[in-house]
Amino acid sequence: MIAVIGCGNPNRRDDGVGPAIIKMLAKRDVARDPRIRLLDAGTDGMAVMFAARDCRCLIIIDACRSGAEAGAIYEVPGAKLEQPYQPSLTLHDFRWNHALHAGSRLFGPAFPESVTVLLIEAATVEYGLDLSPPVAAAAETAANRIRALLRVHLRETETVQ
Repeated sequence: MIAVIGCGNPNRRDDGVGPAIIKMLAKRDVARDPRIRLLDAGTDGMAVMFAARDCRCLIIIDACRSGAEAGAIYEVPGAKLEQPYQPSLTLHDFRWNHALHAGSRLFGPAFPESVTVLLIEAATVEYGLDLSPPVAAAAETAANRIRALLRVHLRETETVQ
């Protein structure tokens, strides 16, 4: 099983790029493959952790604000972004990067070793429902990249079996 998880708040324009890409993929052939799990996790890091459990590979998509040009796409190994969670009285700040750290420790070999994160530079995170034009274009590019990654991971799975 391969999990593809979109993160972000679709009510904050470009912050919703992760869920928007999951919707794009759901309309394509990706959704028909029983070996692929698509999930719009919104801002729920715990959902990421549990959806990734028992998957061989994990792909996460989210928006970022690094100061680069809007629509820039970064592809980063998950291990570089994994971060310990500093416990508090709420889980509202438990994000996907915390889920990577916690999931690998809680679930051990049942948590995917292969994690790829696609981050897309946001132009705006103001209230609104539409992606900005540069992020909408980047979302299409990222969806195509995810389809390519899935083809590679699925071929690797067939080779191992």
